[in-house]
Amino acid sequence: MDIARKFKPHTILLWRPVADHPEAAKIISMFPAAKIKLISHQRMPPVDNLSAGQALLQSKRTLMIGQTTSFVGNFDGCLGSSVQCCPYHKLVPLSNGCPYYCTYCYLAFVYRKFSPFIKLNINYETMFRQIRKAAAKRSGPADFNMGEMLDSLALDHITGLTAKLVPFFENIPNAHLMLLTKSANIDNLLSIPPGRQTVVSWSLNSQHAIDNYEFGTATLAQRLTAAKKCQEHGYRIRFRIDPGILHHDWKNAYSDMVRQALTTVKPENITLGMLRLLPGHKKLATAAYRKNSAALTRQPLTQKNSDGKLRYAHANRIEFYKHVISCIKSYNCCVTISLCRETPEVWHAMKNLCAPGDCNCVNKSTHATTLF
Repeated sequence: MDIARKFKPHTILLWRPVADHPEAAKIISMFPAAKIKLISHQRMPPVDNLSAGQALLQSKRTLMIGQTTSFVGNFDGCLGSSVQCCPYHKLVPLSNGCPYYCTYCYLAFVYRKFSPFIKLNINYETMFRQIRKAAAKRSGPADFNMGEMLDSLALDHITGLTAKLVPFFENIPNAHLMLLTKSANIDNLLSIPPGRQTVVSWSLNSQHAIDNYEFGTATLAQRLTAAKKCQEHGYRIRFRIDPGILHHDWKNAYSDMVRQALTTVKPENITLGMLRLLPGHKKLATAAYRKNSAALTRQPLTQKNSDGKLRYAHANRIEFYKHVISCIKSYNCCVTISLCRETPEVWHAMKNLCAPGDCNCVNKSTHATTLF
């Protein structure tokens, strides 16, 4: 069940310089029961009496309203010698996490107790200016990925950002907005004309994985219904099946997921990836989620790569990809397929089935063929 629309912070941290901002007033009015705390600094020291696990849970109930000087970051695609991706711009109007409780979420480990809140940066004119500037510097396509550091739609009913961003991107011919979500929160997208410069992508998983690892997110059926409505409205749709997670009946579970997805929606691309965790992540998940983390802690991730993350063995990943791709091709033989953050060895094994440039986070990469 999708809990995003029911999100109600216990505490709102209001940065003093934006206390009189109309956007701040609008957000605060949505949560009359929340405790409002005026703060003088956006960077807050860790709370000494909170463990990392406690801080993670507290962050799901604490909202900060502030500003940032950097909405747009550059990702060069390089994650060391053994893992590479296509380059793109990161677009981060919200930071530090989201209201969902995915036990494998790498943002939870990155932020831990250092930023125990979800932050909304409301100086949107700065964001628009930085997008224009970044796009103007590119001679070719400029891709702005608003899905790596946050769920693009989970809190869209609070921020209303998509209703601002979709029409904005229509006026920048070489720029593309890439959205990624596990939610069904699409009211704002359906309330405006669809933009062809915007791609709406759903992170999909088997219902078994959703039930055991993605707590609070929309069900598979809810995500697919939302994707269908957006496609019928005129949006470009993609799927990202990531992270693939192995379990006792994974082949049947993912076969059924692909069947449901591709008999409901016709995506322009499907990107595949598999579970990968930073060392120490299982310990944090156990501390925060206790028994709900049991399925994650049992996962046999042993292969460490240059991005510092542990993965399944090569053979397991290749078997997973070949099975899922076979299922995809049985329903749609024309859809482009790519892999997410994989190693050269796996790319080589899949070279006749996947294309490096046809991946979720970019409109179309002209650099990808040189990466692998």
